[in-house]
Amino acid sequence: MKICIRNGRVIDPASQLDIDQNVYIANGIIVAIADDLDDFTADLDIDAHNKIVCPGLVDLSARLREPGQEHTATIDSETRAAAAGGITTLAVPPDTDPVIDNPTVVELIEDRAKKAGRTMVLTIGALTQKLNGELLAEMAALKAVGCVGISNGIAEIKNTVIWRRALEYAATLDLTVFINPADPWLQKQGCVHEGNVSARLGLAGIPESAETIAVSRHLILIEQTGVRAHFHNISTGKAVKMIREAQDRGLPVTADVSAHHLHLCEHDLGNYDSFSHVMPPLRSVRDREQLKQGVRDGTIQAVASHHQPLDADAKLGPFAQTQPGISALETLLPLTLKLVEDEEITLQQALASLTCQPAAILGIDAGQLTTGGNADICIIDADVQYDCRPDNFISAGKNSPLAGWLFQHQVSHTLFHGKLVYQR
Repeated sequence: MKICIRNGRVIDPASQLDIDQNVYIANGIIVAIADDLDDFTADLDIDAHNKIVCPGLVDLSARLREPGQEHTATIDSETRAAAAGGITTLAVPPDTDPVIDNPTVVELIEDRAKKAGRTMVLTIGALTQKLNGELLAEMAALKAVGCVGISNGIAEIKNTVIWRRALEYAATLDLTVFINPADPWLQKQGCVHEGNVSARLGLAGIPESAETIAVSRHLILIEQTGVRAHFHNISTGKAVKMIREAQDRGLPVTADVSAHHLHLCEHDLGNYDSFSHVMPPLRSVRDREQLKQGVRDGTIQAVASHHQPLDADAKLGPFAQTQPGISALETLLPLTLKLVEDEEITLQQALASLTCQPAAILGIDAGQLTTGGNADICIIDADVQYDCRPDNFISAGKNSPLAGWLFQHQVSHTLFHGKLVYQR
């Protein structure tokens, strides 16, 4: 199919392009970005007047619950939600059931994603077998079948020797290690940020040192092994400072933050609001402001959804006994662009943190609008205001604390490899 996206504001952060032009697509490829193209007859014209045309979003971490928890969500349901959120590429952490520690599971996920046909689903392989923190997984085999990196997810590795051996092995294979920094002893039993709010609510707190001690340990090992590493879901200002200093020293480290950590804080727990129960926990107002500064100055290169769809029952009961997690695929874009509305970051910075920069972290050819490249495109209507209604999410997970929030930017169309996979 030949498609022409007409009259849009074309923004490509990778090339700093920001121009009002048409985008011409044929056979799933962008053939031109120009005012007019002779001898091009479109099968489908999309009017993007007063809309932003940008690369499809790249999400560094989204749990799709398949295989293993299909009763909660599936690759089919969550890729539908991703397309509605403008996401055309997403990475899946290894903590599926079975764990992504062998090629068979990778092939299963890729096969089901291809059948769904709405987004590119990439896998992050397990660092240790069954994520048990003891025996190293066969990283070479995982890389050979397409894993874009390795991680132990949120599972504990208590033995620092195993961490060192794993990082050394990954370095020899030129694999990126994705790290969720949390000291298991300091975090254990906690469910909220340790501070005045946790004391008032009588809930067990998780100190910021649970994150900073883990970041410090890993930075030392990264420097020793030379491995390329990425810190997932940073939540504290001190961790941002430590990563910034490591980058200044030349260490090959990057970081991301969830969109909700850039807007919410410990005070949003309100009267035990279980929808705000996440890991890592929502931190202090000061931490939130330092996370924004990290995005502003480039210390934090990517904003990710860290999507975790949950059953309705998972958020019922006493706060500490509810499951942590937010359904976040459909709010990733409007939350990030809300930072632009609030003049916290520029539009180019916001879109870069959702497109070319996470793509560079994954080492993939995505997140760009280039002639000859795949037509993975998100079209954003910036002239619409709407209330966030989690009950209307396409995702099987309706667990979000953002009900009633007013958003200004909404995806109108999503194209994946030149195919229209979502239209509002």
